Order: sequence, then structure tokens, then C-alpha cells
Amino acid sequence: MKKGYKQLVDEASAQIKTYSVAEAQARLSDPRVQFIDVRDVRELEREGVIPGAFHAPRGMIEFWVDPDSPYFKPVFGEHKEFILFCAAGWRSALTTKTVQDMGLENVAHIDGGFSAWKAAGAPVAIKTSKNEGK
Repeated sequence: MKKGYKQLVDEASAQIKTYSVAEAQARLSDPRVQFIDVRDVRELEREGVIPGAFHAPRGMIEFWVDPDSPYFKPVFGEHKEFILFCAAGWRSALTTKTVQDMGLENVAHIDGGFSAWKAAGAPVAIKTSKNEGK
């Protein structure tokens, strides 16, 4: 193997902005900031979510970020700071580097991901089903 995941994560981390949980939490209520959850939907249902975070699964993020894609999500066209996170901070580091390389400006990720967020006692909500209340 030419490069393992650790090297890829380390290389990405050296080129992106990383927030501690405390720094990210201080931005949670800022209307100029959008949290982006790149975890799998099963993780959201099992572990909970950061209130107000937009779910953009890592497998679709390149398509959702690119305005030329038929899958583009308008949230990524807003002039906000995007703070990405996953469970441990590895996937979000790689994803932050990818969307930064694509030209999405003002992006960062949370060191330690959702696990660190939850361990710090930061706000967590229950993921509600799309079919709830229908």
C-alpha cells in the first residue's frame, strides 16, 4: 500500500482548518455557520445529531457541493462557513480537504468528530425519521 488512511488523514489535516469542540460549539448558534454531518444515516439514528446540522453523506458530498451537478444542494451555495464532522474526525478531515480542493471556501472540521462533541456534553438531538408525524 502506497498510502494508508493515517497518512491521508494527516496530509488532509495539515491543509485544512480544524476546530476543537469548544470552538465549534461557540459557533453553533451563529447564522453564518452551517454544520455538515458526513456520517452514514445509521450513525445518526444510533448516536444522535448536532442540532441544526445538515446531513450530507460522505459518499454524495462531491455531487451535492458542485453547482454543475444534477444533485447539487442549495445549502452549499449559501455564503456561510461550513463545519464538517463525522464520528471521529477522520472522514470529515478527508471530506473537508476534498470540498476545499473543489473550491468551497470557508470550510473546517471538528477535531475528534461527533464522538468528542458528545463526550464534551455539547448539544445532541435525536434523529427523527422522515416519516414521523405523517
